[in-house]
Amino acid sequence: MKKRLFALLFTLFFCLSLGVPVLADQWEGFADLYYRVQDLGDLLTEEEEQKLCTRLDVLSQQHKLDIVVVTTHTLEGQSPRDYADDFYDYCSYGYGESRDGVLLLISMEDRDWYISTHGYGITAFTDAGIQYIGEQMGPDLSAGNYAEAFLTYCRLCDQFITQAREGNPFDTEDLPKEPLALFWIPISLIVGYVLAFLVVGSMRARLKTVRFQAAASSYLKTGSLNITESRDLFLYSTLSRTEKPKNNSSGGSSTHTSSSGSTHGGGGGKF
Repeated sequence: MKKRLFALLFTLFFCLSLGVPVLADQWEGFADLYYRVQDLGDLLTEEEEQKLCTRLDVLSQQHKLDIVVVTTHTLEGQSPRDYADDFYDYCSYGYGESRDGVLLLISMEDRDWYISTHGYGITAFTDAGIQYIGEQMGPDLSAGNYAEAFLTYCRLCDQFITQAREGNPFDTEDLPKEPLALFWIPISLIVGYVLAFLVVGSMRARLKTVRFQAAASSYLKTGSLNITESRDLFLYSTLSRTEKPKNNSSGGSSTHTSSSGSTHGGGGGKF
């Protein structure tokens, strides 16, 4: 119990020490006591941190939903989920009464990433959507390109929140599809041309005995066609329809309760 209390106090200490007040009239509905980038793990340069913070501020105000990035060297004995949830709660992130928001945690201790959601963030970021975001950031996180990974996070947050506001949050069956890379277009054209050339060439080789004739009757072998009787007899017709089975995959967002009693969604993994 003492260890957990120490961890919570440690988290609160960092929130207070890095806090920066913002004018209320500029950010009505936000607590805005702290920067949206808390780089406790020193993964970004000062310039990268400033650019990311500006980007998160713009997106948060635009979508009326707090979007936060936190990095750390150690979780102080907590799980990634508990650390992320507590950081969000005790630093009072979130927009409006329901404190809508999403927080990305990067821990270098065991190379964990975790996304904690709250309020409308739980709706906008489903379990499947969170794993998708983690997969998109994964290569850059593994390679140490943290600034690029966080830009990917910003881009996908923008896309996911917009989609959710339109009434159809990204989920299991309709996650974003990555556009086809431009270099595949000329490759596809070349492959298609080669295959067509080979197929047509093969068909042409089989027609060596055929020669052009002036009349269609010339292609008919004498005595090969002798029709003595012809009639059409319609018997019956049966038409059946089978409804396409609907996909009943669960999807959605799972939730849990943080140490402060708040309801959070979220998910994470390793990098």
